[in-house]
Amino acid sequence: MQTDHVRPSSHSYFSHRLRLHYLDWGNNDAAPLLLIHGIHDHGRSWDWFAQSFQKDYHIIVPDLRGHGDSDWAIGSSYTLIDYVYDIAQLIRQLDLAPITIVSHSLGGTIAAIYSGLYPSLVDKLVIIEGVGLYPGLNTPNPSQKIRYWIDAGRSLSGRTVRKYPTIESAYQRMHETNPHLSTEQARHLSMHASNQNEDGTFSWKFDNYTRNPSPYEISHDDMVALWQSITARVLIINSADGYPHRIGQDGTNAHFRQRTEIEIQDAGHWAHHDQLDAVVKTTVSFLEGTID
Repeated sequence: MQTDHVRPSSHSYFSHRLRLHYLDWGNNDAAPLLLIHGIHDHGRSWDWFAQSFQKDYHIIVPDLRGHGDSDWAIGSSYTLIDYVYDIAQLIRQLDLAPITIVSHSLGGTIAAIYSGLYPSLVDKLVIIEGVGLYPGLNTPNPSQKIRYWIDAGRSLSGRTVRKYPTIESAYQRMHETNPHLSTEQARHLSMHASNQNEDGTFSWKFDNYTRNPSPYEISHDDMVALWQSITARVLIINSADGYPHRIGQDGTNAHFRQRTEIEIQDAGHWAHHDQLDAVVKTTVSFLEGTID
């Protein structure tokens, strides 16, 4: 997998006074395709996938707030609706609608919420291992939820950012987290996921406070209602070795009107890394309407 022969351009936009970063892969006259990454990832995690589509689409790839080269939110709990607001601002400011969205993990949750809020603005939606409805989402004990959030925030405030002595040790750690990755993939992802500190060590770019979301997120019933409002065709891609409670599992597939479901074999949570060719082939077939 080579990534050096095509390089996206780097841009910024503003949302909630934050300077947020996005990549533009060119081909501006083509139909827009938005790629939304997951928690603790970054826009360059889509590089291999984007190269497969950049000749046919105008690809835009944001770094979510608190991730990659986007600003960290000061005093924010990184709620789902904050992320959705940022995506809504990007699509509006760049006049991308109607748009096709491909999304992963947390990005899948964000994309599904946006698609339910603005069904006329989304043409097609691909969700790869999107975060679904976790058990206990509607836990009725407010004291327990809020105290946990306060305690976790206090703990994170004293947490020292982990430093890796070399970039090699950083990508070895990434490889341990996802053993499906090749050495080349782990190195490429780590280079774009880390900053070099003044002392020469390397640390991940994401804000540690993204680990502590708000104790009050979108409720189970409201999330279901948003999914049911989506009018776009939806492709749900999950992995045989993926995480539990993905969108499409636990009966959540029934909440999407026009859906196609695919399971990728020999892949973990990052199916678009682990089985790139299979994910690209499935996505192309879906976008071209050869599978429904």
